Amino acid sequence: MLKLENHLGTTTITTEYFAGLIGNVVSSCYGVVGISASTPMQGMLRRVSGRSTPAQGVKIKAIGNKLVVDIHIKVLYGINVSAIVKSIMNKVRYAVSQAVGLQVAKINVFVDDMAAE
Repeated sequence: MLKLENHLGTTTITTEYFAGLIGNVVSSCYGVVGISASTPMQGMLRRVSGRSTPAQGVKIKAIGNKLVVDIHIKVLYGINVSAIVKSIMNKVRYAVSQAVGLQVAKINVFVDDMAAE
């Protein structure tokens, strides 16, 4: 949970909201095939339930009023991975700042898998 205070009052935002927002932004990036499970527990839940959500590959940590984001992705083979990662980092920073006005302190992108066309 992240609490934001201003002259109008206090707003509480859950990390699940950020995970869903970031997961949807990352899924729409060119070259990203999908989001990988970030923990073995999430991987097991994905296999048992048979469905996946964009938030499953995203971990959020709040440090003060800044976020640290870990993203696990699966990319398309033959695409420049460095360009994909830079695009993801820029889009995530922009989406979070536009949605709630927070800064992202650090974004860690882990490429866990590659898929053929």
